[in-house]
Amino acid sequence: MPNLALLLMNIAMLTKFNVFLLSFFLVCTIVTAQSKTANDHQLLYGDELNAYGRYSINNHNLKLISSAVHFGFTFTGKECQVYASINDPSGHNYLQYELDGVYQKRIKVNGGTVQPITLTANDNGGTHTVWIYKATEAQTGPIYIQKITGAHLHALQPGNAPLIEFIGNSITCGAAADTSEVPCGTGAYHDHHNAYYAYGPRVARALGTNYILSSVSGIGVYRNWNSDGPTMPEVYEKTDLTYDSTQQWNFAKYTPAVVSIALGTNDISRGDGVKKRLPFDSAQFTSHYIQFVQLVKSKYPNAQIALLSSPMMHGADRELLQNCLNAVKKGVDALYPAAKPVAVFFFEPMQAGGCSGHPSVEDHGKMAEQLLPFFKKLL
Repeated sequence: MPNLALLLMNIAMLTKFNVFLLSFFLVCTIVTAQSKTANDHQLLYGDELNAYGRYSINNHNLKLISSAVHFGFTFTGKECQVYASINDPSGHNYLQYELDGVYQKRIKVNGGTVQPITLTANDNGGTHTVWIYKATEAQTGPIYIQKITGAHLHALQPGNAPLIEFIGNSITCGAAADTSEVPCGTGAYHDHHNAYYAYGPRVARALGTNYILSSVSGIGVYRNWNSDGPTMPEVYEKTDLTYDSTQQWNFAKYTPAVVSIALGTNDISRGDGVKKRLPFDSAQFTSHYIQFVQLVKSKYPNAQIALLSSPMMHGADRELLQNCLNAVKKGVDALYPAAKPVAVFFFEPMQAGGCSGHPSVEDHGKMAEQLLPFFKKLL
């Protein structure tokens, strides 16, 4: 019996030792896996990305809202995957991207599923830099970025360069500009959007500045293209630039050095020819515009305000808008005598080459060339 008791005691001790060894092995395995993950990030969730522009975070997904809102990351190897989705199961939207500093193309994001988009580099080795942009405006609907997969992933920050905010209408959005894939008169309105090649982002890239776009197609200062509202002053404070939204934009996120405002084309326009429209009221336009600049200055007290005309306007309409902008400048400067004087820029008129009277991608390049000396001086 004593030998049996000794045998049972030895078995118990061996069992405890084996349990200890198993626990130790599991802990080492977990620590090793965590260490590997720390050194080789193979997954970035949407809320780990550093977006620039109007966006929000929804259940760890990055919700891209405004035109040209963008984020960047690096990866190593041949390819990486971007998992994107939209709300409308039967709809579509567009992203576009740069790879290693070279613009690539627009990417169609279809509804109905979380779509893995593979981005492929030209070589199998090395580290590659990607910047992804929303090609369309807020009114097209958001694009959700669930995650990025790849090797050695690292989220990027846009940097500390000065910031320009571009406020405007469809022209500022880059709407109806790109006919390279879908001809004018066919497809959906946003099939022709190309925010990356709009004049604002072009100017910012040429000057090495950061930028955000707060723009809505058809919108005006006191009335829109074919409606009385909601106008830009009514949606500007909303995160997704829509009147019915309950989410207020956090203006503390950014501090622009310059706020560029290009409005007036839609206020002066003759409308759609269907809805009854009163003649343009220059006094009402000027008053509302001054009030809107006051709203912008309440968000960014130290920003330089710049007012842009429209290259799409000719003759008497062009002269009318220029006179109104000069009146706005005079009114704002009188209200803020200690601030930087409002700067005004008048585009040279052009015959638009895009869809429905809008500038084409090439036209936006010409607009950016005109604007470069103006913004360079302001900065």
